Amino acid sequence: MNLEKFGQQIEEVRQRGQFLENRTGESPQLQENLLLQALEELRTALEELRVAEEELREQNEKLTIANQQVALERRRYQELFDFAPDGYLVTNTDGKILEANRAATQLLNISKSFLIDKPLINFIPEQERRAFRTQLLQLSDIERMQEWEIRLQPRKGRHTFDASLSVTTVRDHKGKLLGWRWLVRDITSRKQVEEKLRSIQLQNLELQEVTRIKTQMMSVVSHELRTPLNSILGFSQLLLHRYHNLFVPELKDMIERIIRSGKHLLALIENMLDFSRLERNRLELNLQELNLVDLVTATIEELRCLGEQKNLTLVLHANIENPRIVNDSARLRQVLVNLLSNAIKFTDTGGVFVEVQQLNQDQVVLMVKDTGIGIPESELAHICQEFWQVDRSTVRKHSGIGLGLAIADKLVRLMNGTITVESNLGEGSTFRVELPRQI
Repeated sequence: MNLEKFGQQIEEVRQRGQFLENRTGESPQLQENLLLQALEELRTALEELRVAEEELREQNEKLTIANQQVALERRRYQELFDFAPDGYLVTNTDGKILEANRAATQLLNISKSFLIDKPLINFIPEQERRAFRTQLLQLSDIERMQEWEIRLQPRKGRHTFDASLSVTTVRDHKGKLLGWRWLVRDITSRKQVEEKLRSIQLQNLELQEVTRIKTQMMSVVSHELRTPLNSILGFSQLLLHRYHNLFVPELKDMIERIIRSGKHLLALIENMLDFSRLERNRLELNLQELNLVDLVTATIEELRCLGEQKNLTLVLHANIENPRIVNDSARLRQVLVNLLSNAIKFTDTGGVFVEVQQLNQDQVVLMVKDTGIGIPESELAHICQEFWQVDRSTVRKHSGIGLGLAIADKLVRLMNGTITVESNLGEGSTFRVELPRQI
């Protein structure tokens, strides 16, 4: 029941009443009939009006509830708008600010009463206003713009800051452009982080270039050194063999020292070449089936003399059902030699113990334990880095350039394995190598 229909019913009752009133001047009998008819008409009209009144009351109650809900939603929207963590602005098509929430006033450092009716361009630095005007003219053809980065200039002397603007077009029900809604975010922290990331990326690129140059230099120097060193070793060995009976013992000892020193230098150069190949991913494994226990046994026997010179025991314990694996025997031996020689070098009393175990059906484990000086906990994370040594002084007791463990680590990784270390200072170290049975 609407007001128009209710008005029509009232008009109908009024017209019926007027009709009866016009006929009251007729005969008395007719007057009595008319009176009865009028009473009946009036009773019917009152019933209709009562029904209409009830319908109107019900509709008014629904309308009141609807108005209350609208008011509640409007208040809720206003609260969300006012207390939103990001800045919100509403402007007309000229960029004049019509609405602003608290976050926006805080970002622009100006009270709401002074912000309303101000052009948004007032808060753009002068050197960027031309670009802002151009973009503002293009907004009429764009329904939405995300992440428009720009500098904003707050009032009262506050420094400019980096802001991100997200703009949404506001239209009426006919599609006519009314203005824009602006989401304003302070992205100063994000820009600082991005700048730090760019700086880190640049440093990484520089480090990669330095590493490339270092690796290339190591490769070139190693090759250049190896050729004359092989000549020195060759001629020294030739002198010792051909003129062995002619040299006095002192001279023989000198030549033997030259040969030992040359072999030591050659081993260092070979390590540098291997490391250079590993750094450049130029080293490929020569895979073949081998007996792991036999390989470890032969390697230990080769190095046993080094341990005997220091009165150290070298012990192998093998606990593996199937010792057959697929790997590069030469490179796996190199890993073992580096670990064993390192253990012997840093162990003065006790011994070196090697264990071969079967971790599961697809993996095997090699462990090299020693009773040596151990490694400080602070150094464990760096122990496999190239050229890293626990004692880096110029008068250190143990020689070496710090490539043995680095090469072992890279070779094990190339074999799809892992190498870990546990150590206690003064008690010894345990290097654990886990390898797949078949690469």
